[in-house]
Amino acid sequence: MAGHERELADAQREHWQHTYTAHPGMYGEEPSAPAVHAAGVFRTAGARDVLELGAGQGRDTVFLAREGFTVQALDLSSVGLQQLQYAARELGVAERVTTTVHDVREPLPLPADSVDAVFAHMLLCMALSTEEIHALVGEVRRVLRPGGTFVYTVRHTGDAHYGAGTAHGDDIFEHGGFAVHFFPRELVDALADGWTLDEVHAFEEGDLPRRLWRVTQTLPR
Repeated sequence: MAGHERELADAQREHWQHTYTAHPGMYGEEPSAPAVHAAGVFRTAGARDVLELGAGQGRDTVFLAREGFTVQALDLSSVGLQQLQYAARELGVAERVTTTVHDVREPLPLPADSVDAVFAHMLLCMALSTEEIHALVGEVRRVLRPGGTFVYTVRHTGDAHYGAGTAHGDDIFEHGGFAVHFFPRELVDALADGWTLDEVHAFEEGDLPRRLWRVTQTLPR
């Protein structure tokens, strides 16, 4: 990782640690719409074991666990995962949730062919370079079992914040201390190479609103 990329990664880690400390439960207790969709997709596919990338404070993790899935939750922020663990205990699903502090710029801490499905809500569009995103999706492919499903969401270049704030190169822009890699459509298509691209669904979220794609892709059996 180049020096500037490392500095940006460290700054974003501190940003999230501080944000989660100052605002516990900042996203509320209700699951995101993509998580609700993913649960249906995973259930139809017969998935049992789910890996969630960028789990944060855990509203989607807890929802997936309450839906009957076993969830391995990874996040850069130890503070967020502590809050997730508390929520899982309070809601009686702690036995179906495990958490690991992990930077997705590093190889995923799971063996090959070990999970049925992977979910990532706005994790791939964090302050990751295009090279790092490709490496991460390669790791997702490694840990998924044949026929496994990957559902992820990303903000895209049609978003109102694209091009605004501090430019870090590689379609990464920082606004309000929060750095985002905005996805062009060709990046979505490139990440699906060797997969079946089941869906690219455009939707909006939040007050701006943020403009995102929800992507579903499946590994061949």
